Amino acid sequence: MQPRVATLPNPHFARIGGEEAVQRLVDAFYQRMDTLPEAAGIRRLHGADLSEIKATLKLYLVEWLGGPKNYSAHRGPPRLRARHLAFAIGAAERDAWMSCMRGALEEVVADEALRGDLERAFLKVANAVLNRIP
Repeated sequence: MQPRVATLPNPHFARIGGEEAVQRLVDAFYQRMDTLPEAAGIRRLHGADLSEIKATLKLYLVEWLGGPKNYSAHRGPPRLRARHLAFAIGAAERDAWMSCMRGALEEVVADEALRGDLERAFLKVANAVLNRIP
């Protein structure tokens, strides 16, 4: 019989402030996507109405940060790379996405250490969905 290895839950959900803070992060992220000139290219990849994609990102982030697993319950496994294959994502798109997320993190996450941890984790995710080489 194999010994069970206990895995610690992701503490980021509680540290960021739960669902309310995640909603603020999503709102701040898409506000930047709507207004930053460097984000115009990735903004065009979305429809005019962002309500559905904002709800999806919130579900994903809540789960990714260690909160309730409602994203997987409603949409299945995240499979971010596969879900983004329909879009040409290169370094410029990744950098624009990270600029929006970095600004949102600065606005919403007061804990500097947590903000740094999340920025590094988001960069790993952003790099994982790259599908275009210059």
